[in-house]
Amino acid sequence: MDRFNAAARAGFRYVEYQFPYAFGGAAGVAARARDAGVEVVLHNLPAGDAAKGDRGIACQPARATEFREGVERAIEYAQAAGCPRLNALAGIAPVDAAPELLFETLVENLRYAAGKLAAAGMTLLTEPVNRRTVPDFFLSSSRQAIEAIDAAGAPNLWLQYDIFHMQIVEGDLARTIGRLLPRIGHMQLADVPDRHEPGTGEINYGFLLAEIDRLGYRGWIGCEYIPAGDTVEGLTWARPYLA
Repeated sequence: MDRFNAAARAGFRYVEYQFPYAFGGAAGVAARARDAGVEVVLHNLPAGDAAKGDRGIACQPARATEFREGVERAIEYAQAAGCPRLNALAGIAPVDAAPELLFETLVENLRYAAGKLAAAGMTLLTEPVNRRTVPDFFLSSSRQAIEAIDAAGAPNLWLQYDIFHMQIVEGDLARTIGRLLPRIGHMQLADVPDRHEPGTGEINYGFLLAEIDRLGYRGWIGCEYIPAGDTVEGLTWARPYLA
């Protein structure tokens, strides 16, 4: 919870986090963000038990009830913090499950969650994840994610585009972002291959971030990376964007 104040001291006014549920009640988490003077722009729906290997449950037929209960819990936390968007992770495909059934389950869960979020005035996202980092993750490309979004047919359902994952899966970032821009509701970044801060790997972030601005993107880009060393010292790359 101290990271809210740390983010503010580093020059950030807006934050995202993955899962607030283990850090106290919704009101307590929201109060810490407000006290730090930062605005919450995104967090995830409950995604199962990470210690047991879960990376989301939205595609898993046996856990539909758990998913729906998680939607209600996530909305409670988001409303308390004034967070307008939530991300639904599809999760790892169960062994021997038919892909058609997993896709149908994902679509039904996304449609359900989007309806609940629409009633609360919120946006839902879903995110493709590369299978090198998370083996057997069900959604691994922007094409698959868009197919699920289209099938769900909810106007408040958008693509979460993680540059790190999509560089590994697809590459051709500038053109792909340009093509998908009308469907993207949130972005995240990290460099490839080690998921550290921009400037530590193969992606030319100086060019890419300027291109994203040129394309007219008006959403957020979350810094979802593992610092190569000290977190604050590693934010040197970001200072021009925080001025």
